[in-house]
Amino acid sequence: MFEHHQNEVDNLLNQNIEFRRLYNKHQDLHKRVHEAEIGTAPLDDLTLMQLKKEKLWAKDRLSHIMESHLDH
Repeated sequence: MFEHHQNEVDNLLNQNIEFRRLYNKHQDLHKRVHEAEIGTAPLDDLTLMQLKKEKLWAKDRLSHIMESHLDH
């Protein structure tokens, strides 16, 4: 995520508490979704769908914060 803006991500992780919290949440959700998809942590479809929605919401919010940071 944000591979082309690693310096900005690092700066935001150090300076922006909300960005850091959302980034960590997204990383956790990504891991949980991946584990469910490969079968190491089985989840029912409804729970998996909810995790994917939360992950997408976190990514959208991170993108918004990143765009605001890049505009300044």
